[in-house]
This record gives sequence, C-alpha cells and structure tokens, in this order.
Amino acid sequence: MSRIDDFIATIHPYDSLPQDERARVARSFGRRHWPAGSVIYRQGEALPGIYLIESGAVRILDASGDCVSELGPRNSFGERGLLRDGLAVTTAAVTTDATVLMLPRDELMRLIDSQPAVARFFDRGGARPSDLAVLKVGDLIGAKPPLSCPPDTPAVEAARAMRDAGAGSIGVVEGGRLVGIATIRDMSNRVLAEGRDPQTPIAQVMTPGPITLSPSELGYDVLNIMLERRISHLPVVEQGRFVGMVSQTDLTRVQALSASAVIRDIAQAADVAGMAAATARIPGLLVQMVGANYRHEAITRAITDIADAVTRRLLALAEADLGPAPGPWLWAACGSQGRQEQTGLSDQDNCLILGDGCDPDHPWFADLARFVSDGLNACGYVHCPGDMMATNPRWRQPRAVWRGYFRDWIDHPNPEAQMLASVMFDLRAIGGDAALLAGLQHNTLALAAEKPIFLYNMIENSLKHRPPLGLIGTIATPRSGQYRNRIDMKHNGVVPVIDLARVYALQGRLTPVNTRARLVEAQAAGIIGGRGAADLIAAYDLIQTARLENQAAQIRAGERPGNHLAPADLPNLDRSHLRDAFVVVRGAQSALGHGKGLMG
Repeated sequence: MSRIDDFIATIHPYDSLPQDERARVARSFGRRHWPAGSVIYRQGEALPGIYLIESGAVRILDASGDCVSELGPRNSFGERGLLRDGLAVTTAAVTTDATVLMLPRDELMRLIDSQPAVARFFDRGGARPSDLAVLKVGDLIGAKPPLSCPPDTPAVEAARAMRDAGAGSIGVVEGGRLVGIATIRDMSNRVLAEGRDPQTPIAQVMTPGPITLSPSELGYDVLNIMLERRISHLPVVEQGRFVGMVSQTDLTRVQALSASAVIRDIAQAADVAGMAAATARIPGLLVQMVGANYRHEAITRAITDIADAVTRRLLALAEADLGPAPGPWLWAACGSQGRQEQTGLSDQDNCLILGDGCDPDHPWFADLARFVSDGLNACGYVHCPGDMMATNPRWRQPRAVWRGYFRDWIDHPNPEAQMLASVMFDLRAIGGDAALLAGLQHNTLALAAEKPIFLYNMIENSLKHRPPLGLIGTIATPRSGQYRNRIDMKHNGVVPVIDLARVYALQGRLTPVNTRARLVEAQAAGIIGGRGAADLIAAYDLIQTARLENQAAQIRAGERPGNHLAPADLPNLDRSHLRDAFVVVRGAQSALGHGKGLMG
C-alpha cells in the first residue's frame, strides 16, 4: 500500500503544504476499502469528513438517483455538504472496488483556517462549471448566427435547412423581429401527420410568439421553463434581435461537461484518438468555468489536471506495449503544466529522470518518450518549439546527470543557463517514481540558495519581461504588425510574475511550483511582505483572470484561444484596473532589482 504522504503530495491543495504540515495531514487521513456496489454515504446523512479516492471509481448521485458525476483516483467528494451544514447533498456509490481516504471535518477546518492555499481551493463560489444556476444563457449559445427563415418560407425548405444544419429548430423572423419558432417535431406533427402540402408556408406551422430569454438570464431559467412548459427549444433575444437558440441537448451537454467527466473519458480511452476526442472539449470547459466565475487558479488547475490525465494514460498505454522498464524512471512536466497553470493554449515541456545506473540510451526510454510526446501532440499539446521534451536525449538522463545539470547552471549562470534553470526549476512529477525528483529538488534549492551570484543572475533574468506600460504609465501596445493595438497577456502579463515568484522560491528554498502558491508562501516566510506582497498577489489574480476571460471570449467567437488582448475592447474601469496591476508588477520588479524585496 502506498504512503498517504506521497499520494497527497501530488494533489492540490495538499501539494502546497509545508512538508511537516503535509505529514500531519497524511496521518489524519483514514483509509478504507469499499467493494463495488457499496454506498459510502447517502443524501441527508451527516458527513464525518471529506473523501479522496486513492483507487477505484465512485459515482455521485442526486436526489432522483441520477448520476451527477463519475469520479476516479485523485478526485475528492463530499466537501459541498460538509462545508455547508455537514449533511450530504448527494449519494456516493462505489462502482468499482475502491480505496478511499477520509480527512475528518475538524482537521479540514483547521487547514482552511491556517493555510491560505487550502482556503482558496475550497472557496470556489459554490458553483461548478456544470451548474446551471450560475451560467448565463449567453454562455449556452454559440457564436454562429442562429438558424432562421422568413414567414413565407415553404415548410419543406425550412425542414431541409434544419437537416443541413443539424439543428432541431428554426426561428421565424420578419422585419428583424422573431415572430415564431418551428421544430422538427412540428414538421412531423403539423405537416406530415396532417397531410399538409410541403409547400405550406412555415408561418402556418410555427409556434407564434414563443417564450424568449435574454443572454443575461441564467441557465437555470432555461431549465425551469422547459420543465414547466414541456418544451425543448427556447429562442434567445437581445434588444429585439434573435441571437440564439437553446435546446435540451445544450443543457445535457453543459451538465455533462466537467473536468471530472473529461478525465474519466481519458482514463477509459483505448487509444490516442479517444483521448483527443476528450481533450477537444477543453475550450468548452474553459468557457463554462469562466462563465461560472471560477477563480483563475481553479480553472488552470482543472485544465492542467486533464493534461496530467492524458500524460498518465499515455504512459500506461506505452508501458503495456513496451513491457517492463529496464530501470526506475520519472516523467516530469515543466512550464505551465509543471506549475499547474495551463490555459486554453499550451504546448508541452517535459523530461525523463532515470534512476542512477540506468542506461539513457536504452531504446525502451526513447520509445516511451516518443510515444507519449507524439500522443500529447495529437491531443492538442503541440511539440515544444524549443525541443524541451523527453524525446531530446539531453532531457532523458539519470538523476546524477540532472544533478550535474543544475549544479552547472548554478555555478555558471550564463544566459542559456538562466533560461534552462527558469524552465527546469518548475518541474513536477507526473508518472513513475516521484522520489527521483523529490531528492533532486531539495538538493538543488539548497545549492541555489548558497550561490548569491546565481540568484543575482536569476533576478536579472526575471526583469527581461516587462509589463506593457508606456512612459506616463499608460498601457502600451504595438503600433504595427500582426498584433497591432494588442498586448501579450502571457509574456508581458503573467510571465513577469512567474519569474518573480520563482526568484522568491529560490531565495526562501520554497518547494511549491505553482506561481500563486509561491507568492503566498514567500509572503508567509517574510521574503516578501506588507501591502506590497498583497498587491502583487492581487495584481497576478487580475492579470491571469483577464487573460482567461479574453480566451473565453475568443472561443465564443469561434476563434482559437490566444494570449493577445486589445485593451481598447475593455470597459474603462477594467482597463484602468489592468493598468494598475501592471504598475504593481513593474514596482515589484524594480524593488527586486534594487535588492529591496517587497517589505511594506
């Protein structure tokens, strides 16, 4: 049986805890095996604590016995009722033999009170991305113009239009105003069943003056109206203009779309094509989570969890095909996946750390790297342009070689070393023997903290990416080129904060890899402090949130999500707040550059 401490060290928010605190939490967890068919708790029962799946599968059921979600290893459940009134709001049934951990309520509440990262994790606004109570109607409709036709359109032509568009309904519009709606069922019941001429005008078949909703209303309103009126399609009208149609199929899709559902499908996928079909739902998930007002760290964590699941499934498929490994190995991610900060646009950055004594030229390791890297690329995580992948022999070496890499980067901090250290200090274990990274990270942090010249150069490197501010403090944008009048929310927005947080982690020998967790721990350790630290964390929150909101808007518009944002498109107040956030980041860079830190 694996150690609970090692298991929770790979799961947020427990991975953000100091080592001694995490050890205490691990001792507090209870472990129990549940056979398939058993019920862990029923709706209305008092909950003793929060549950975490170590192995197996658990199905969450609502009051009607309908499945709300399918959960697997590393998923937790029970927190909603536990943190509300202590009573279960769902039923948890075991579908395959499961080993489940349980953290008592008193210990969870102590953690929430004492650990900011844990408090943030469990304070998610009470909504899930599939919660129709918080999603706006505008989030349920696509960017494409809705299917419509004039009142004199023959019924047969309207039916053909619905067939060709794969739609179940069509809006009837006259003079720019929605006057009715017709569905496939109407064609069957009011044309075919009554023997009408197919050339009958759609106006004689449609439902006139249908109920409508505006984009600003809630998805919950759609559900209630559909249930009460027994209708399956609702038109959406904004300022008298027909802008969309919501169907029961849309509601079903929304309720089925969650990170857990995507991860479940990935875990059950038999091949790369099955995983690619699951990851294709990530843009929709991002839009829904942004629409549900999730915190940015919850959104990027959910998206990263999917990437982790894809990687682990690919590793499992590769092992099944290649046979036993010739020695211990660890697949680690760096970059945004390593920091658990992936958004709707991510490439892959990864490496293999082998056990000392392993032959890095053994074809098994090369084949594993090629299979996983190519599989990730097929699932949308494109090959790294800089070739920082396990397929590159340089990044597929025994731990002793990796230790030498880090020692050399620290002892000889030239520009390439600074760049490589910036990437590789964000390593996080994904699959294999996690102990291969744990010892390496501890030794490297200690070595870096003892080399002032290395820290000096890392500080210098952290100042290369600057917030997009003009001479008088306004937001500066390029005046020409592909991204004219747009700012890069990655390289000039979040990357400056990522670099600052990495330096603070090196200064304090802090183990978290996630940027926000590093900032919070640096504040707690006194490396940064006072109002300046709080301002920097708030600035990072605002910048990352604006970046995700912009990506969600791009997806809704049918575009590929990117990192460039036009400040002129923002309301004046939002643009002003974004400018203030950039000012805070520039101030933090200036303070670090002058060796003053952020002591307030």
